[in-house]
Amino acid sequence: MWQQTIGARVEFEGVGVHGGQPVHMALLPAAEDTGIVFHRVDASGFRHEIAVSTWSAPAVDLATIVAAPSGVHVSTIEHIMAALYAMDVDNVVIEIDSDEVPIVDGCASAFVEGLAAVGTIAQAAKRQYIRVLKPVRVETASGFAEYRPYAGTRFEVEIDFSSRAVGRQAFAFDLSPKTFRKELSRARTFGFLADVEQLWAAGRALGSCLENSVVIGHDQTVINPEGLRYPDEFVRHKALDAVGDQALAGARVLGCYHSYRGGHKMNALALRALLSDSSAYELTERPARRAGGARHALPAAAAAPVFGPFTL
Repeated sequence: MWQQTIGARVEFEGVGVHGGQPVHMALLPAAEDTGIVFHRVDASGFRHEIAVSTWSAPAVDLATIVAAPSGVHVSTIEHIMAALYAMDVDNVVIEIDSDEVPIVDGCASAFVEGLAAVGTIAQAAKRQYIRVLKPVRVETASGFAEYRPYAGTRFEVEIDFSSRAVGRQAFAFDLSPKTFRKELSRARTFGFLADVEQLWAAGRALGSCLENSVVIGHDQTVINPEGLRYPDEFVRHKALDAVGDQALAGARVLGCYHSYRGGHKMNALALRALLSDSSAYELTERPARRAGGARHALPAAAAAPVFGPFTL
């Protein structure tokens, strides 16, 4: 029930998946009620503060972005946000010298291991929760997303692709640090070679490669030499993204989130629909009992490692 921050500074290095430029990012402990705040450090050393919330994040498809009123932004934050949310970290300052979070190997495992290395510290303020009181649903021509009341934090994610390499897959779970670390954190972002080639031609996705993405070739097979990390890695990555996008709520959500053919944009629209309806949720300091028993604590460590550098 108590807010938590990290036990020490922890650093990550890599490249941005879209710009392909080097990135240095550091997570710092923060005081109670700080939330997650990015400090975008520009070339002059000036820090642009960007508070993370669903209202500071435009609803777009390819990545999750947060922006300050000035227009300064940081993109591709979904994997670090998922790690923080799943591993029960409430308050942290994220220093970053680029407008993209490092893609590392395309998932959240490096961030989870970095957080585990420095551990967490319980703080004096109680954690606030968003309890879902009634169903809230958004729909598109091809899919939907909804929140439903549930005694815990649950995700039910379904995808449906015409590609035979992906097809229709579903993955459901109650969120806990143990489940996220074991079942989701290593699931990588994925895409189709034809789409990546178009993005490269347009000067985008310059940091994308087989070391940080699962790529489906023109023959509709996975071209990564090592294959998949999970048989259903595609839907697990979509679930990982959904966890990161829900973290923009600013408090833990007690409810079930179900999406069919969703993505970053639909995740954002569903969360906004929930928070825009004051009759659909309540704020509470008393969480529902989590299925599966006790909460899993992160181990403490004396030193904060640097993860990287990432090599294309």
